[in-house]
Amino acid sequence: MVKTHQSGKLAVILHADVAGSTKLVQRDERLAHDRIQEGFRRFSNTIKRYNGRVHELRGDALLAEFERASDAVIAALAFQLDQADHLAKFNDGILPEVRIGIAMGEIIIADSTLTGAGVVLAQRVEQLAESGGVCITAALHETLPNRLPFDMTNLGEQELKGFDEPIRVHRVKLRQGESIPDPEKHNNQSAQVKTRKRIGAATVLIFIVAVGVLAWSKPWVPNETPVLEERSEHSASDKPSIAVLPFSNMSGNPEQEYFSDGMTEDLITDLSKISGLFVVARNTTFAYKGKSLDLREVSNELGVRYLLEGSIRRRGEEVRINAQLIDGTTGGHVWAERFDGAMSDIFELQDDVNRKIVEALAVSLTHTEQEILDRVETVSLDAYDLLLRGLEQFHRSTRDTTIEARKLFLQAVLLDPNYARAYSNVALTYAQDVNFYWTDDKERSIRLGLEYAEKAIELDDSIPQIYFTRSALYLAQRNHDAAVEAARRMIEVYPNYADGHGMLAFALCYAGELEEALAAIRKVHILDPEVSHLILGLEGRILFLLQRYNEAVGPIERSILKNPVHDRTQLLAAATYAQLGRLDDASWSIEEAIAINPKISLEYERNEAYYKNPEDLEHYIESLKIAGVPLRRSRL
Repeated sequence: MVKTHQSGKLAVILHADVAGSTKLVQRDERLAHDRIQEGFRRFSNTIKRYNGRVHELRGDALLAEFERASDAVIAALAFQLDQADHLAKFNDGILPEVRIGIAMGEIIIADSTLTGAGVVLAQRVEQLAESGGVCITAALHETLPNRLPFDMTNLGEQELKGFDEPIRVHRVKLRQGESIPDPEKHNNQSAQVKTRKRIGAATVLIFIVAVGVLAWSKPWVPNETPVLEERSEHSASDKPSIAVLPFSNMSGNPEQEYFSDGMTEDLITDLSKISGLFVVARNTTFAYKGKSLDLREVSNELGVRYLLEGSIRRRGEEVRINAQLIDGTTGGHVWAERFDGAMSDIFELQDDVNRKIVEALAVSLTHTEQEILDRVETVSLDAYDLLLRGLEQFHRSTRDTTIEARKLFLQAVLLDPNYARAYSNVALTYAQDVNFYWTDDKERSIRLGLEYAEKAIELDDSIPQIYFTRSALYLAQRNHDAAVEAARRMIEVYPNYADGHGMLAFALCYAGELEEALAAIRKVHILDPEVSHLILGLEGRILFLLQRYNEAVGPIERSILKNPVHDRTQLLAAATYAQLGRLDDASWSIEEAIAINPKISLEYERNEAYYKNPEDLEHYIESLKIAGVPLRRSRL
């Protein structure tokens, strides 16, 4: 069902982000990410306790809506006190301190995305807050009851980006010796009326100025992209739809987490090869890992009928898999079963779970699918164990963990020289090096990646990662036709492979087939609602090349929220802002990009670009030139 836009309404908006997140991520990407996400999960719980609603929780930023100013300010101060106590436990320098800005203004809700003048104002106010601090606008200051234990510091009228008229801002702290007030239960409708009645003439004036100044550019206008609107397309499909949730590690040893995660991924992979099923991608289902879940809510969020959940226990050579298939519409069990065996039986156990699902959902297998599911991928259990350990490292997606993953995959190859999947994953690490500019010898990485992919395909031509690697590396060679052909073959082999549709979109984008690339992106959104920052950035690039700049801004900015240290997206943001006349924002994005990659210049971008069509390249380069990217990098 296509979700429609809701018209503007007045609300209290809270925007928070992590001060200096780029430096934290550069120091230790995984640890910084984990601590940021853990902090925002606690903040989300606090917001809910104080009658607020979290709209977005992405990367290093959080956006929430309240009906009462007092609730928003109390929630912000409660979290800041809690976060200060929490961070005091660490002495490693990875301390994600949060800045919070709160404003009142008009908002628009579209496809669960919150936009509007109030959001823009809250973002600007947040940038004035100290690390660990809270700032609010004068409009909110006037609505706060005097009984609240707050100390206010008037910061005066501030010049905010995008506003011609200054906005008065106040810093808020908890009064010394006072405690945070408890949440108050209130009737939403009456509270909203009371809040509006408290808005005086000065508040109305500030609001009018804010809206009037921003109206010409409308940075909050919802994106009219068709991609998100078709997210639930599979709900109407004739295919049974299923999501495999991360299986719990019941081994009593946290070091066995890689095994339960790897087994879950294998179940997703095997089911995704069945053309008669719709299977949600790993990236999305693993977002639920470690959470207490209402399975009916999860089913509704993902738009799937069935959910598979369970646990895995591995003790020595014994393995137990507890699995249950849930009908998400009722929350009832379709079946629940225990599968016991030895490690030597592990592939048979996986096959038993797959076949039980296929039988329960009455899915017919083609002859080829039957052969693929029957295939034993390795005769060495130690090689399989090494592969799962390697996947754990690979999914962390840093240069060092990719190198470590490659070592583990190569050890698996040594134990079983006919292990096609291990060869394919070695190849994939080289594609990763090329894609993320992690290699010091690009041509060598391309050559080795293609060689390992060739060895894998000789052993087993049904592994989709082989074609992913080929497509990515052919694209790096600017062999666009071969890149597109390999990506199409990948989709034939593995129709539910979200990354495969994403790679097809990349190849088509740089080949100049923009409308078809956008259709491939649409498919990724359907298979993988929690799309990666790379897919969002690619979506923005396609829309940019189509000169649909207003639509491109949304996915680009969401990509940056998910990963602020990806220089490609920061540059794309600069090019898009330049075309929209937002030169201050473009300049800011260029500074961020160059801080990440000092090599950036127009000359560098022209040499590194993969565009097949010269007009696409010139469109991009000219936009970067308008944005202010230097012709050549400075000699250091």
